[in-house]
Amino acid sequence: MHRRRRTALAVSAATLVAAPLLSACGGEAHPGAAAVVGGERIEVSAVQAQAADVRSAQEASEQSEQLMKKSGQLTRAKLHSLIFGRVLDRAAKDAGVSVSRKEVQQVRTAAAAQSGGDEGLRTVMLEQRWVAPGEIEEDLRKEVQLPKLAQALGADLQSPAGQQVVGEALTKASKALHIDVNPRYGTWDDAKVQLSTYKAPWITQVTTFQQEEPEAGA
Repeated sequence: MHRRRRTALAVSAATLVAAPLLSACGGEAHPGAAAVVGGERIEVSAVQAQAADVRSAQEASEQSEQLMKKSGQLTRAKLHSLIFGRVLDRAAKDAGVSVSRKEVQQVRTAAAAQSGGDEGLRTVMLEQRWVAPGEIEEDLRKEVQLPKLAQALGADLQSPAGQQVVGEALTKASKALHIDVNPRYGTWDDAKVQLSTYKAPWITQVTTFQQEEPEAGA
């Protein structure tokens, strides 16, 4: 009798120890993953590395203290951006949209001109978007991708109706990816296409820089 009770207690203790592992990421065991998107892991280390790059750039700024205070949700912002990028990739792929390096370079050139040069662009990206210098082109890629997605869908991003069309495409892509987020970062909202603990509606995530129209066949 006592032996049976001790065995039951041992099993209960083992279950309690295992529980955090089973719930590590949306109820499944994904140790070390901040999220799983479309079956592919986004490692916690990758999210932390991006956040660390931003912090390093902020520390080198004359506005370092102010920048750090404003970016209290930096880690969640980085995870949100990584997930959103994959959702946008899926939606673009579904719509037959591709982005060339030349198009990204055109946006960077236009953005730098608008910001007073490349140094000015780095400052703007760091202060307004919490983007480190090494991540600028990847972030600006969305500047090309989102408008091209809208165009492929026959939607005008400047109108509520057009935004709704693009939003529905992003939601569809988000659902198809079965996004599973580690509870420590919150949950992913397919309808809003955002991380629950970091409010950044997709339509405000991409600030379109003035740019020349891409050349035909770019």
